[in-house]
Amino acid sequence: MLKIINYSKAYRKDQYAVKNLNLEVEAGDLFAFIGHNGAGKSTTIKSIVGILPFEEGEIYIDGLSVKDYPVECKKKIAYIPDNPDLYESLTGMQYLNFIGDVFKIKEAQRKKIVEQYAKEFELYQDLNNLISSYSHGMKQKLAIISAFIHSPKLLILDEPTNSLDEDGVEMVKKILRQEKERGATIVLSCHDTQILEDLSDEIIEIQTGKIKGIYAPKEKIM
Repeated sequence: MLKIINYSKAYRKDQYAVKNLNLEVEAGDLFAFIGHNGAGKSTTIKSIVGILPFEEGEIYIDGLSVKDYPVECKKKIAYIPDNPDLYESLTGMQYLNFIGDVFKIKEAQRKKIVEQYAKEFELYQDLNNLISSYSHGMKQKLAIISAFIHSPKLLILDEPTNSLDEDGVEMVKKILRQEKERGATIVLSCHDTQILEDLSDEIIEIQTGKIKGIYAPKEKIM
């Protein structure tokens, strides 16, 4: 589902943030990136989702090159950054409907998804309020809900439990399990060891822009 071949990214000449990274993630798997700040995790993620251009190597999503087919690839993915930028002049519901319109999701389908997840996240009663009035945790929940509206094949999450309370974290874990069962591929960057241990199929440690090792969750955490 996700294939990275000899991917490199340099912000300055001969100063690589990531160098010759190779990785393949199968459909239905959950891979977790770990590593210190500046290791290259976010750089790699931003290139996968099409935010950050790169010159060396290739990244394929469901067999399509993100360089050659950027729009087609973006239709297949959902990306949740660690600090989501939302349109704060909209209400939560207006924002979710906007995302539904972007992906051309029928009203009945989006309504079902929004009601399910917003009620489980205890956000449903706040959807008619402006996003500018939301706490960071509420914004994080809204971003997570928006990611599932089009049933993406590939989920990319960067610290998805930031600012969430214990119930919110448990809800994220529940949703990720459901998505794995649906067959979605999940790649996340996360420092929450409980999520890593409970959900990950493999953990990829990145150090100074290179893969230091690939581990089974218990092998790395315990």
